[in-house]
Amino acid sequence: MVFSSVTFLVYFLPIFLVIYFLSPQKFKNLVLLISSILFYSWGAPKFIFVILATTTLDFYLVKLLYNSVSEKQRKLFLILSLCLNLGLLFYFKYCNFFIDNLNSLLSGFGINEIIWIKIILPIGISFYTFESLTYVVDVYRRIHKPLDNFLQYQMYIIMFPKLIAGPIIRYHEIHDQIADRSINDTVDNKLTGFYRFCIGLAKKVLIANTMAFKADEIFAMPTADLSSGLAWIGMFAYTFQIYFDFSGYSDMAIGLGKMLGFKFPENFDNPYTSKSITEFWRRWHMTLGSWMKNYLYIPLGGNKVDSNARLYLNLCIVFLISGFWHGAAWTFIFWGAYHGIWLVLERIFLLKFYSKIGKLLSTIICFILISIGWVFFRAETITDAFQFTTTLFSFNFSMPAHFVNTEFIFYFMLAILFSFFTSFSIGTKIQQKVYFSYYGLVGNLFFASIACILFTLSLASITSSGFNPFIYFRF
Repeated sequence: MVFSSVTFLVYFLPIFLVIYFLSPQKFKNLVLLISSILFYSWGAPKFIFVILATTTLDFYLVKLLYNSVSEKQRKLFLILSLCLNLGLLFYFKYCNFFIDNLNSLLSGFGINEIIWIKIILPIGISFYTFESLTYVVDVYRRIHKPLDNFLQYQMYIIMFPKLIAGPIIRYHEIHDQIADRSINDTVDNKLTGFYRFCIGLAKKVLIANTMAFKADEIFAMPTADLSSGLAWIGMFAYTFQIYFDFSGYSDMAIGLGKMLGFKFPENFDNPYTSKSITEFWRRWHMTLGSWMKNYLYIPLGGNKVDSNARLYLNLCIVFLISGFWHGAAWTFIFWGAYHGIWLVLERIFLLKFYSKIGKLLSTIICFILISIGWVFFRAETITDAFQFTTTLFSFNFSMPAHFVNTEFIFYFMLAILFSFFTSFSIGTKIQQKVYFSYYGLVGNLFFASIACILFTLSLASITSSGFNPFIYFRF
């Protein structure tokens, strides 16, 4: 089940909210846990048992780790937990990739290929694996104590608002909200959470889906039929699709969490307004960036290394792993390396260059570089990606008649507006007012009306169209 589906919007969410709000305080976590199990089971009934089994094992392994006296025992239980979580992630997400590449190598030497049944990727496995890892590592580092209540731990890991698409939430960020959310359980938070959910739904359904339809059409074209004009449109369409899809889901998750009394961390901060790739990664998928920083970059030495060469190597390693985390394909690995290289170049000289040419030019340059990177993220193969990027600069701008219709142009302009409007102070003030301000009676009436309109338009779009892609199946 996904947020942008009729099943979720018309049936699951209203029924869940009624039961949740009517339940006594002591049963709310149980209602949320059972609902999360049902939510995941709807689309992947077999895999829910994998999640429940691993969370059970992990809960007791972490308890043993915490109660161990000797450092040797603590490390043993840490390793067992890491092997459990990373082993499952490797099996489900990466086995197909390694077997396929091994078979390609074997066939080159005339050796029979390995017979292998393709493994289906469980939805959201990367997200809940990372949260499991943060929990055990932070207990090992003595940042926090483990939970005593088993059901509360399972609820933290598989809570449906953030289960399939993030944000990635570290346990210590919401530990005080798991047992008691009364401080955030207010009418105002419920209302603003609903507004945030509807904004995210509209971003995903109205903008991202429209961009996705055109991006899919263009990326599916044979290279011979692709002109520079079509390639640029397809690239920018996917650039806006992935942003409004991903940030839309994050908005929906944050909004749902707020309605339930949780305060989830922000995941996006207008990343396309960035004036460097370095700044982009402070604004894009911020919870993943924080995870990579705390559990990979800093343990590698971070900025506190003896030489620039080691610093650059650390950056490249982190982004190679980040690319591979996003997907088990060479395209994702290349995408990670692509960003790592630009980060190194910025450290060497590009940041000085950007400061000299000014904010406008540096923003435009970085947006184009980011968009080109998305080509490798979207393409099926490395060869396809390079052919596509070559076409971008072939200077053949012919285009079929009526290829770009009025609907696409309208939502494309909206995508540009909402991607860049915070570049101006008035845009920042509007965003602050919409997302983070106290509304009051008149404000609530206004935003409730807007939210209901967005919800209705989104639901109408979903029901009238069979096109509603779920981008996180790849993750």
